[in-house]
Amino acid sequence: LDCRLCRYVGQQAREEKDHEPQHKYVDSGSTTNAEPQPEELHQRTRSTAKAVTSHSQRKPDVGKKSVKCDVCGKTFKYNFQMKKHYRIHTGEKPYACSTCGKRFYQIYFMKYHERNHTGEKSHLCITCGKRFTDLSALKRHTSIHTGEKPYSCETCGKCFRHSATLLVHMRTHTGEKPYACNTCGKRFTNLSAFKKHAAIHTGEKPYSCKICGKSFTQSGNLTVHMRTHTGEKWYSCETCGKSFSRSSNLTVHMRTHTGEKPYHCNTCGERFKYAATLKNHMGTHAAETSHACKKCGKDKMLIHMRIHTGEKPYLCNACGKSFSQSSALKRHALIHSGEKPYSCKICGKTFCQSSDLTVHSRIHTGDKPHICKSCGRKFSDASAFKRHTAIHTGPRFTPPLCT
Repeated sequence: LDCRLCRYVGQQAREEKDHEPQHKYVDSGSTTNAEPQPEELHQRTRSTAKAVTSHSQRKPDVGKKSVKCDVCGKTFKYNFQMKKHYRIHTGEKPYACSTCGKRFYQIYFMKYHERNHTGEKSHLCITCGKRFTDLSALKRHTSIHTGEKPYSCETCGKCFRHSATLLVHMRTHTGEKPYACNTCGKRFTNLSAFKKHAAIHTGEKPYSCKICGKSFTQSGNLTVHMRTHTGEKWYSCETCGKSFSRSSNLTVHMRTHTGEKPYHCNTCGERFKYAATLKNHMGTHAAETSHACKKCGKDKMLIHMRIHTGEKPYLCNACGKSFSQSSALKRHALIHSGEKPYSCKICGKTFCQSSDLTVHSRIHTGDKPHICKSCGRKFSDASAFKRHTAIHTGPRFTPPLCT
């Protein structure tokens, strides 16, 4: 608030009230429209100049904090600061969002919240042009471009972009699983995994695509799905320039360049690039102690029994297809993501699965491992071989007799 008699600027009405008596020429008994006499005007001018000089020479008392919160003891320089702070203790939230009614104890937080309704995104990434509603989200995003990972695990040394990601990672060492499903009792290390699981029981899919009408259990899955319509790929590899619609796909892709193998077997110490590969490998150890299937005697009973029961607990969020094994789901997910991590060293052609690359490489090598026992013909892939064998084993077509 500006002093109406000089250039002094105060922050609160009370400060202005305390300040104005310093102008001693003010006649509290006179009317605001009264014209001052020449002698009086001269005296007032001198008083005003003196007051302005006094203000300009006054040094702020930076270290002084005179107002104290009687609940927690925190001190403030101004009373209005303490009043805003005090709302934390009282729970008072005087500012309400005009759209949804949510209340806040400071007007700043209310205005910040209202951007969710208006869609305002004032913070721009100068690298890729993506916009964000708040500065903290922009800062988290920019680490994707810089590659900065300032948070490291003291146990294994792995680094992360965000402190929250490090906290979740630490649970892999501690074994902590704070999120429990009320329906089946299964526990999870992170909230997102818990929410994904909970949707299996409820079947709720509140997020739907406005273009094709497909529904999803989480808003993040809808965001990723929308990129199939827009063709948007925010995440690009700095080594080869390949772009991806998901940051997780870029992370996995980078291992083809770095050779990183973050997943290791606790039994034999062998390391792997992908979690699915580790899980498949762990089965080689589990088979030594696993129980046999009562129906056919096969090992790895838990996974194998799904052949008999038809159970397919792993659901693709993009198309709804189900799988009996998580590794099969991960291979299938590559179809939607467009990622092709396996490339031919001879011609550069890329593939979603390593098995497809193996079959393709036979074009260059001339290898034909599938041999027909009936006629000796050779084939490079199993599907062509099976189609051929049907000629020998299947029923022959007999044309009708001519009449």
